Amino acid sequence: MRDAVIVEAVRTPIGKGRPNGSLAHVHPVELLAHTLRTLVERSGVDPALIDDVIGGTVDQVGEQAMNTTRYAVLSAGFPESVPATTVDRQCGSSQQAVHFAAQGVISGAYDLVVACGVESMSRVPMWSNVPAGKDPFGPGVAERYSEGLIPQGISAELIAAKWSLSREEMDAFAVESHRKAAEAWESGLFADEVAPLDGVTRDECVRPGSSTEVLAGLKPAYYDPAFAERFPQIDWNVTAGNASPVNDGASAVLITSSETAARLGLRPLARLHSFAVTGSDPLLMLTGVVPATEKVLRKASLSLDDIDLFEVNEAFSSVVLAWRQETGVDLSKVNVHGGAIAIGHPLGASGTRLTTTLVHAMRARGARYALQTMCEAGGLANAMVLEGL
Repeated sequence: MRDAVIVEAVRTPIGKGRPNGSLAHVHPVELLAHTLRTLVERSGVDPALIDDVIGGTVDQVGEQAMNTTRYAVLSAGFPESVPATTVDRQCGSSQQAVHFAAQGVISGAYDLVVACGVESMSRVPMWSNVPAGKDPFGPGVAERYSEGLIPQGISAELIAAKWSLSREEMDAFAVESHRKAAEAWESGLFADEVAPLDGVTRDECVRPGSSTEVLAGLKPAYYDPAFAERFPQIDWNVTAGNASPVNDGASAVLITSSETAARLGLRPLARLHSFAVTGSDPLLMLTGVVPATEKVLRKASLSLDDIDLFEVNEAFSSVVLAWRQETGVDLSKVNVHGGAIAIGHPLGASGTRLTTTLVHAMRARGARYALQTMCEAGGLANAMVLEGL
């Protein structure tokens, strides 16, 4: 049976998703094109050999519309014969691109394929794809959830309440994310994965001096009187400090089979071992990482004890801490180079950003198995297991 391996993985530095952010001047097509060019340059692969490019983008509107991935391929200088498509599984869009790419290689549909993602939240803010006054859900969903769906921030608060997570715990987790990311930068651990762009060389949101004392002074980010009345159990402990910021960035991984890698003289970084995707309660929409973790471990015939490293997207501190309570995983194995709270969360790029960071961490630490999982809006989650080579 064919396998699927990652032979190169790169990302841009992650900028603030604000008009004054370090990458706000870069069109999203160019953000993604930069990672694609870097991917083939570092691997030495002839881009004409690439069978497909599968990219993730969440807000597919404005400057991120019209199949952004295709135009990134053209801007990168790839031959016009290289096809591309753009997918949306919300925050897991580019992780889903990895799943699709690897499954295509394993099935024999592809020999060489790129999975990637981009989001420019400075130029295309979240929810730009839903015009004011329009309903993206429809009457059937409104009937099924008659009290109304809720924003992700309220979901994060409900998770904190259900798992009895205190403000102090969530702030301490956030501070640790910044500490690990800052330490990784100072130790040169991001050098092999980051492709500097227009003079931007480092992630813009990492705050080495972050402290629980500073975070304790922040106000609740999502307090709303109507939701407070509907959900009296919420203590309103989610803040801008213990949640991921909005960001600009892109990332990409090159996937092939071991056989093709050997033929082309490529060095595999990790094998894509097993995959899972699951749905969960769209109110507690960010808890799908728990059943997704269980599902992918069953598919892999592995246990939590077999996993050396974990990447769990830090959309909010409460998500990772609730996942940790349910799994019992030692947090010292989780997001070892920092997570989205510090590095950033450019929505469509985050899946392959996590993968890029993870495969390089696996190589640096000699990990045998690693697990990546992403919570996603609407009650979805992706998970996959990687095997070190």
